[in-house]
Amino acid sequence: MIFYPQERMGLFIDGSNLYAAARALNLDIDYKRLLEVFANKGHLIRAFYYTALVEDQEYSPIRPLVDWLDYNGYTMVTKPTKEFTDAQGRRKIKGNMDIELAIDVMEMAEHLDHIVIFSGDGDFRRLVDAVQHKGVRVTVVSTTKSNPPMVADELRRQADNFIDLTELEDTVTRPSTNHTSNQPDYIDEEGYIDDDELEYVE
Repeated sequence: MIFYPQERMGLFIDGSNLYAAARALNLDIDYKRLLEVFANKGHLIRAFYYTALVEDQEYSPIRPLVDWLDYNGYTMVTKPTKEFTDAQGRRKIKGNMDIELAIDVMEMAEHLDHIVIFSGDGDFRRLVDAVQHKGVRVTVVSTTKSNPPMVADELRRQADNFIDLTELEDTVTRPSTNHTSNQPDYIDEEGYIDDDELEYVE
């Protein structure tokens, strides 16, 4: 990892994407440790965490995490999920946060020297290119060790640095469990929920 102590740094965590990568590796992310690790590598200005919330549930499995992050150094960016019916007539719920993350990265770019994006989504390649043209270095955190790899090749190539999540295992995770608790099971890496999985949490 290439970091400089004088750098102004921002973390941008795509919650559902990081969850999918960590679950594929059977890792349990410790968000307190994660914040400490990156705060020690530079001047951490802000750490954003993006997730969608199912608002009509009596209890949301992710709400305790959202509240904890909100009180412990993270800037939470949430929005309600949207329900739609796909071509096969299945009820699905969409909770994609790509636009919110991209807007915040562009707005913060002038205040930062180094942006760290926790996502493997290839849609962010153009975003990375844009902020690099503003003189900002970009590190992408995801994994190639899962099957299939969670990081898009075009995003990995565009980034100045790539950190595989497995490289952070000793410093930002808890002892291995079934999978991480940073997103409920019904949200996949694309931010979608299918009706079978939704019935499971209801």
